[in-house]
Amino acid sequence: MKSAQRTRRPLALAVVALIGLPLALSACGSSTAASSTEAVTEISVMDYYNNEPDKSFIGAALTKCGTQLGVTVKRETVPGKSLISKVLQQSSSKTLPDVLMLDNPDLQQIAATGALAPLADFNVSTEDFAEGVLSAGTYKDKVYGLAPTVNTIALFYNKDILSKAGVSPPTTWDELKDASAKLTAGDQYGLAFNANPTYEGTWQFLPVMWSNGGDEKKIDTKETEQALQLWTDLVKSGSVSSSALNWTQADVKDQFLAGKAAMMVNGPWQIPALDKEPSLQYGVVKIPVREAGQTSVAPLGGEVWTVPQTGNKARQAKAAEMVACLNSDENQLAMATARNTIPSKTTLSDKFASDNPKLATFTELIKTARARTGQLGEEWPAQATKIYTAIQTSLTGNASPADALKQAQGQ
Repeated sequence: MKSAQRTRRPLALAVVALIGLPLALSACGSSTAASSTEAVTEISVMDYYNNEPDKSFIGAALTKCGTQLGVTVKRETVPGKSLISKVLQQSSSKTLPDVLMLDNPDLQQIAATGALAPLADFNVSTEDFAEGVLSAGTYKDKVYGLAPTVNTIALFYNKDILSKAGVSPPTTWDELKDASAKLTAGDQYGLAFNANPTYEGTWQFLPVMWSNGGDEKKIDTKETEQALQLWTDLVKSGSVSSSALNWTQADVKDQFLAGKAAMMVNGPWQIPALDKEPSLQYGVVKIPVREAGQTSVAPLGGEVWTVPQTGNKARQAKAAEMVACLNSDENQLAMATARNTIPSKTTLSDKFASDNPKLATFTELIKTARARTGQLGEEWPAQATKIYTAIQTSLTGNASPADALKQAQGQ
């Protein structure tokens, strides 16, 4: 959902490491077939990594691949909020870049316009990618985008606070409610999460909904009602602050950092900020499931790289080589390590988790993580709005979880 931030290492050292890592020639698109003999010496790239440190991390990867492929990279970074409108405008005026990065829930919308080329047209390999990653880059059974790294959310806990209270990290909903109640005292809440009326609020709710068998296609079901009842009970009991209705994920992190929340639902992009506080000892576990034996299913976050339909086959072929290069094993590991994200290939999971123990839980979750657009495609945003609307209605006490979901589904 949110791009990861920098690690504790200095920015310059991380970028140098990213540039210096060797590339496997076969992974950089040597099997990609061009349909023209035209010599391509420059390709244009557009992404929304316009803030540091990601701007430099991604720039380093693009430069490295450009050097390997013998092209100069002409890069444009734009604010995330304006990317889609700019893409649609460029599609209309036939001025799309050669390589385009998209947040994975947006791929369906853009692919539906015919603006993207299937990666199979250029023999870009999709082997070894996690199922959710491929689903996120797929539209009507064709893969249009690949994500070198991804992210998701889990449960962070303050080791010292839980130890002092004699509480173990919860694994089920009952344990979560019990632990949150025991850890709530004074100005300290047991748990913090984001339930605001945006896609972020939906994103943070999806693990309890999906793990309990809830379905985004139809949200007024018993399974989703049970999940929303959990969220509602936690706020109603005072174990979670009612401010969660307005908090962002950054606000949730700030509460945890300040010791005002013993546990929080959040993502790995918060790790650099947490690690700046030397006194904070924290752990990460999967978000609890309703009952033992259920699988914890988390939502998949991250950006996919695509090849737009520019009409220039030679440049498209070179752009496809760039996408393949960004997704090489070496680059996936380098970018994931530098950015606190997770490699998209399951074949890299064990090594990455071993080398980056703080990301081990997230790495395990990616194996079963689901793409938000996997079932609904371009219709996902409308249903995501219904979900966060129901959350707000229930948590504010304006309707029961069952009625809130029924009202939202009918909108």
